[in-house]
Amino acid sequence: MGCVGAHVELNGFEGTVTINEPVLRYSGNPILTCHDVNKVWGNDCRLYTYTVHNAGVAKVTGANGNNQTIMLFRSHIADGRSVIGKALSDNGVNGWIVDPKPFLLPAIENDIYAEGVNIKSVIESEAGGVEDIRVNPIGSELYVLTYSAYHEKIPDRVKVMMAITKDFKTVIRYGPISEQDMRNVVIFPEPDKNETWRALLRPNDKDREVKGSGHIGGSFGEICVGFAPSPTGPWEIGSVIMRSGHGPSAYQAKIGPGSPPIKTPYGWLNIFHGVRSTMAGNPYTLGVAFHDLEEPTNPSKLRVSAKPLLMPSVSDCLVRETDYVHVPNVVFSCGALTGKDGTVAIYYGGNDTVMNVGLTNIQILNEMCNIFRLNPLTGEHLYSL
Repeated sequence: MGCVGAHVELNGFEGTVTINEPVLRYSGNPILTCHDVNKVWGNDCRLYTYTVHNAGVAKVTGANGNNQTIMLFRSHIADGRSVIGKALSDNGVNGWIVDPKPFLLPAIENDIYAEGVNIKSVIESEAGGVEDIRVNPIGSELYVLTYSAYHEKIPDRVKVMMAITKDFKTVIRYGPISEQDMRNVVIFPEPDKNETWRALLRPNDKDREVKGSGHIGGSFGEICVGFAPSPTGPWEIGSVIMRSGHGPSAYQAKIGPGSPPIKTPYGWLNIFHGVRSTMAGNPYTLGVAFHDLEEPTNPSKLRVSAKPLLMPSVSDCLVRETDYVHVPNVVFSCGALTGKDGTVAIYYGGNDTVMNVGLTNIQILNEMCNIFRLNPLTGEHLYSL
C-alpha cells in the first residue's frame, strides 16, 4: 500500500509522495522567518518580531492580473503579544514580499466595525494579541477571516473573532463568533441546499460542560459543528463531530480544525491538528479527514485517518543558533491550497517559530482515510493489522 507513489508539483517544486510518506517537504524550508520580516518591520522597534508561523493563505489576482499567493502570518513581538502580517509570492513557494506594516493588530477604536458590534468588548478581547488566522473564501470575491484573540488581563481567555475583506487591504471587524471561550474556527466555503452555512469550531470543553463556570484554559478535545444563516453569523454551536481522548493516538490529548475545508472529488478535505501527551512533551501533528459533500456535519459519513499526515521533525524548524524557538515539536497549519493533478500545498508553522510548505496528493490522502479508519467520535481504530 505504501509503495505506490503519486506525483506532486508546485511551480518547480516537485517529487513523489506515498502513504508511508504522504508529505514532501520543500528543500528550501523555512519559506519565511522573523529575519525576513524584521528587514521590513525592523525600523519600528515596537514591531521587532521573534517568530513567523501559523499562516492563513489564499490565491489572489495581483495588480498585473497574475496569480499570487497571499500569506497572513502570525508573529510574536517583544512584549509577548501576537500580531498578523501579510506577505505575497508569485509562485507560492519563495520570493515572499512582506508588507511594510502588519495586516492586523489588536483592535482599537479607529478600526472599521460592522453595525451593531460592541467595539469596547472587541478591543478588550483583542488586547492580549491576535493570532492563528484562517482565510475562509466565500464565493469568488469575499473572504471571512477567523482568528484567535487573547484577553490582556485574564490568562488564557481566548475568543475567535470574525472579520471580512475583499481586497486584503480593508478589513471590517464583526466581533466574536461566540461568547464562549474558543479557538480554531474554519468555515465551509458554500452553504447547504437550505442556504445554511456550516463551520467547524473548537470550543473550550470545560466551558461547554459547566456553563457559567468561568473556567478558562480547558482541554479543547472536541471539534463541534456550527450553523449560521450567513457566513458572518449569528453562529449556533451544534453537536460534536470529532473527539480526541482515545489512546494510543497522535490525537489523544487535543484536536482542532486546521485549514478551511477544501472541496474535492472525495469529499470536503479537512486538514486538522492533534496533540499527544508524552513524557517528553506534547507534540502537535497534522491529521486528515474527509467530510461528505452533501452532509459534511454528519459524523457517520466522516472518514478520518488514524495515521497522521505530518509529524514534527528537526527539518521543520531550521533556525540560527541564537534564534528563539517558541514551542518544540509542533507542526500546525492554518491553510492549504490545491494545485494541478491533485497536488495540495500545505502551509505550516514549525515549532511555532518559522513558516514552511509541503506538498501532498489528494488521492494519497483519500487512501489514508480508507485504510486507517477510526471512529471520529471516540478515536477508536476501525481497522486491523
